[in-house]
Order: sequence, then structure tokens, then C-alpha cells
Amino acid sequence: MMYDYEYFKKEVLALTKIDLNAYKEKQMKRRIDTLIGKHKIEGYDKYIKALQTDKELFDEFVSYITINVSEFYRNPEQWKILDEQVIPELVKKYGKKLKVWSAACSTGDEPYSLVMALSRHIPLNQIEVFATDIDKIVIGKAKVGLYDAKSIQSVPEDLRKKYFTQVGPSYRIDDSIKARVTFKEHNLLRDSYPTNCHLIVCRNVLIYFTEEAKNEVFKKFCNSLCVGATLFIGSTEQIIDYKEMGYERKNSFFYNKIK
Repeated sequence: MMYDYEYFKKEVLALTKIDLNAYKEKQMKRRIDTLIGKHKIEGYDKYIKALQTDKELFDEFVSYITINVSEFYRNPEQWKILDEQVIPELVKKYGKKLKVWSAACSTGDEPYSLVMALSRHIPLNQIEVFATDIDKIVIGKAKVGLYDAKSIQSVPEDLRKKYFTQVGPSYRIDDSIKARVTFKEHNLLRDSYPTNCHLIVCRNVLIYFTEEAKNEVFKKFCNSLCVGATLFIGSTEQIIDYKEMGYERKNSFFYNKIK
């Protein structure tokens, strides 16, 4: 039997429920081959068997292929628009009890940034952010809430002073911010989506997906939003057929649901 990449994708789907067909194949295969080579394992079949029996290897594999790159207030100019325009409009439309979803939240930088941004407009104890990621290891890191100096460099100075404490070379996010976020494992391509959201933030994740998978996710996001609610995407992304999906484009990275 030929243990090729097609075989490997099927076995990974059965083992992890992660569909590698949704990712750009050349890029993903290169990452996986590098990881297999690192452990000096010969062939996809032996690597699959190792993943089935070695929890540490399995956790490393999931973390590696789900590509976690994040930082607080990434692309600060876009967060300025969120702070000065988007959040005030949402509060005006829906009140202060906003349903906010940070999808593919990685190590927590984004949902914690959202809580801080919302805190300029809503009392902290009224803020609730639902944060999800496919990788339970990064969710674990998010719950710990320790970050390096580079990760927090774009946080506005007043918020950085208020909500971070230096611990050795790292910075700990304040418990008052952590308490406003609920984390959960979630697969964007497989699991059901929350409904009646007022703001969904999913940034710089779908660039790794095929066009078909991207469109599927954008449509599902639209279905998850209230009419008039907002989707905030990354600086490397765009929704080509946004009108057909039911969005209007507010500016480059913010889309409102119109139907």
C-alpha cells in the first residue's frame, strides 16, 4: 500500500477531526514534512502510528499545523477604528450587553485585547467575550495569561499600565480581564457556530485555508451575526463576494451583515 499524503490526510481527519483538505496543500504538506523530519520518522504511516500512541507528539502535531501567530492589538490602526467607530455604533444599536466572539483566538491576545477595547465603552463587569480555537494547547496558554514584551508592545500605554504586571521577563494579564473571557475548543470547519453575535473577530487565520473553505466560513459567520452586526477580519484577508453573502463593507477589514 502507498502511504502517500492523501492517505495521511484521511488518517489525520479520523484521528483529530481536522480536515487538511481545507488548507493550502503545498504550504501545509511542507510544514508536516518538516515536522516528521525533525523526529526522524520514516513515512506517513509510521508518523500516524506514533501520533496514535504518543500524546506529547500528538499535541505537538496539532499545535504545529494549526499555525498560531498572535499579538495584542495587532495592526493598531485597525483597533483604533474598532475603538472609535465600530464599538460605539454597536453599543448604540444593541446596548451594552454585546455578544462578542473571538474565533481562532490562539494564545488569548485577541480576546483579551477585545475586553480592553470594550472596557473603554462598557463597564468591565458587563463584558463577555466567547473565545474559541481548535488547539487546546494554545487555549491552555491563553488561560495562563503570560506574554513576552513583544506580544504586548502595541497595547495602548494606559491599558498596558493598568492591566499588565511584569513577572520576570514576562507580563501577566490582570485577572479582571481574564474573568471576562470564556474559552472553548472549536473547529471552524466542523463544529456548529454561536448565534445572534454582535461582533465576530477572526483575523489572519483564513489565509491558510482554500478559497472554498474561506467562503464557507465567511458564510457561516454571516449566519452567526445579528442584522447590522460586524465581522472584523485580518489585514491579509478580504471577502471577495461579500455582497452575495449578505455583507456590506464598512472599510477594508470591517463588514456588516445587511440581510
